[in-house]
Amino acid sequence: MRTLVVGDVHSGLRALEQLLEKANVNEKDHLVFLGDYVDGWSMAVETVDFLIDLKSSHNCTFIRGNHDELCRHWLLTKEENPQWLAHGGKATRDSYLKANREKWDAHLEFYAGLKNYFLDSNNRLYLHAGYTNLKGVDFEYFDQLFYWDRTLWELAKALDPKLKPEDPNFPKRLTHYKEIFIGHTPISKKTITVPQRGANVWNIDTGAAFMGQLTMMDVESKEFWQSDPVHTLYPGENGRN
Repeated sequence: MRTLVVGDVHSGLRALEQLLEKANVNEKDHLVFLGDYVDGWSMAVETVDFLIDLKSSHNCTFIRGNHDELCRHWLLTKEENPQWLAHGGKATRDSYLKANREKWDAHLEFYAGLKNYFLDSNNRLYLHAGYTNLKGVDFEYFDQLFYWDRTLWELAKALDPKLKPEDPNFPKRLTHYKEIFIGHTPISKKTITVPQRGANVWNIDTGAAFMGQLTMMDVESKEFWQSDPVHTLYPGENGRN
């Protein structure tokens, strides 16, 4: 069984379908999605429908992203946050306005069931953004940090690659986990890129909402697969560009 981690989809269902085919994903594989299923391309409702169906046939873990929470808030309140609309929310809103109430209710159940983080049996941590508590995720004070924080990736990138976990100067919050897999902060918005590692943190967000590709990685072997640049799959759309 492989554990396959998937970066930020941002309504790019066509890209996700490419990856499932390229990686020959089957029912024995464990798919861990890092969040941000919506806000970007035009297929928000279709993407969440697909994920709900996928869970019925495959072993899936769905992590909560900040855009998923923004969408959920709008579905519950109809409050139109200008920041959300400007950063992919308009395409998501337009997609949901074409759907019926039963669809909204099913998707609200999906969003409510998302996990803030997942720790596998090999002590690998998966979450959308980050955490700040030196003792690890179980001691985090504010759940919102799991899907909004950017300091974890900033810290991991800034570390001297020669610094080892046993060194007293190695950040304590990174020492609790064998590896950490995140999305949230695109490695690049303008160019094609691949997953990057800083310390024991892997960033899988390769800019699918912008000019990049959607990425899936085998967490054990580090083999990865990428879709076509997602904007080429949605001609005439802007995504979050």
